[in-house]
Amino acid sequence: MIRINQLTLQLDESEAKLKIMVAKALKVEVSRIERYQITKKAVDARKKERICFICSVDVEITLPPNSKTTKHACEERLVTKVKNPQISLVKPYEYILPQAKPHTLPPVVVGAGPAGLFAALILAEAGLKPILLERGKPAAERLKDVNQFWQKGILNLSSNVQFGEGGAGTFSDGKLTTNTKDMRNRKVINEFIEAGAPPEIAYLAKPHIGTDKLVHVVIALRQKIIALGGTVLFEHTLTGLAIHNNSIEGLTVQTAQGKKEIAAKQVILAVGHSARDTYRMLVAAGINMQAKPFSLGARIEHSQKLINLSQYGAFAEHPALGAADYKLFCHLPNGHSVYTFCMCPGGVVVAAASQEGGIVTNGMSYHRRNGATANSALLVNVDPEDFGTQDPLAGIALQEQIEHTAYKLGGSDYKAPCQLVEDFLAGRQSTALGNVQPTYKPSITLSDISLCLPDFVTESMRLALPILNKKLKGFAAPDALLTAPETRSSAPLRIIRNEKCESITNLYPCGEGAGYAGGIISAAVDGIRCAEALMQK
Repeated sequence: MIRINQLTLQLDESEAKLKIMVAKALKVEVSRIERYQITKKAVDARKKERICFICSVDVEITLPPNSKTTKHACEERLVTKVKNPQISLVKPYEYILPQAKPHTLPPVVVGAGPAGLFAALILAEAGLKPILLERGKPAAERLKDVNQFWQKGILNLSSNVQFGEGGAGTFSDGKLTTNTKDMRNRKVINEFIEAGAPPEIAYLAKPHIGTDKLVHVVIALRQKIIALGGTVLFEHTLTGLAIHNNSIEGLTVQTAQGKKEIAAKQVILAVGHSARDTYRMLVAAGINMQAKPFSLGARIEHSQKLINLSQYGAFAEHPALGAADYKLFCHLPNGHSVYTFCMCPGGVVVAAASQEGGIVTNGMSYHRRNGATANSALLVNVDPEDFGTQDPLAGIALQEQIEHTAYKLGGSDYKAPCQLVEDFLAGRQSTALGNVQPTYKPSITLSDISLCLPDFVTESMRLALPILNKKLKGFAAPDALLTAPETRSSAPLRIIRNEKCESITNLYPCGEGAGYAGGIISAAVDGIRCAEALMQK
């Protein structure tokens, strides 16, 4: 197969034109293009007067009449002949499933977020009939509980934006961007598409599924695990470990019917970054953990039209472009960095609490990304030195303190503190909204968000906003909104594991909650990696 990079497609041009461009690049007749597939498509907005798409395409060609050579040899000769650095031979990706021997007891996976789902899927494909435990509810029931919280402020502690089938990523747009170059990425993407995700996630530079579609995708993944011989048990909360000679022997779980003991010789721990009760249980059980850097801040919300105009200029309303996004960063003289994270074009700010008496914000978009506002997390890095202690749970204590303070500041009814950027920069409480209307539900309380954030976070955000405004015009618009707090962008600790992915013998901490991933794709890849490590023993 031949790959051609850096093909330029104008906004008004059909993707079908790529076939002609491919033939021209290879110097062959169009009729010899047997098949072509877009492998990457990204907006190039570096020059606002000439915005276009940059594409990569994989191509198969037909052999010339009466040819006595192989297709691979023909393609190799053709690539050598054209002498173009943007044209090369590639091998189609294929995930090779490691071989595994059945054990007396099936492996247990704890947590049905991306890491847990893909760990269980790999184990099921290998014929090991895993047991997947999830403290929350199936996706369809979970969706009802989440909507009840957003509409009425009634929080279900086990079924919410953080807990339940699909994990926290289910209610965070289903963004699939990642910095990891691991080839297992392709396995994850292919499984998502097979489960019903839009096919374009295979090639878009910034792919996303959308919360509305992702719910159905995770259900399909669960059904595949069951069809392959796995068992999925919902409303099963891990409460204890049975450890003997530094090796896992079993689990204690809490169910609606009471406590339950599960014999287990191999356990993948994919509990997610909000399982604070589980973290505390692990520390008490002697599992080695350490504090790690994470981030704190707020959600910043703008008019989507403003973001489109800033990014695309005269092409802002072009239908081929859709809602614009952004990614901003700056390093400050005070030693902290401020950056945007989990940007949601045409999205909403969501209530993401999982503990009573706490406010947590997050962001999400639906697949069409057609909302009136854009939002992202505006975050400040937090290092363990900022905790003032080496306690691995110190970051959690800081998160909880901020969330509880925000709850009281908002009125003690799950309304989130909210402030106009103009007022935040001036250090005064907001008293009226501007043109940007808040999307957070149940509701917001106009306030001074600095009252619920650490001083160094507030100081850093105030220093950064004017700097970031120079990078994206309108970012510090007076009526842009800051809704606080954003505390759960990543886990504040790491569960220590060795090169075989074990913390103790046959216990595999995994994914975001263990401190080894940062997003849906990287978490899923780490789940696959831990499943492979388990099978290789």
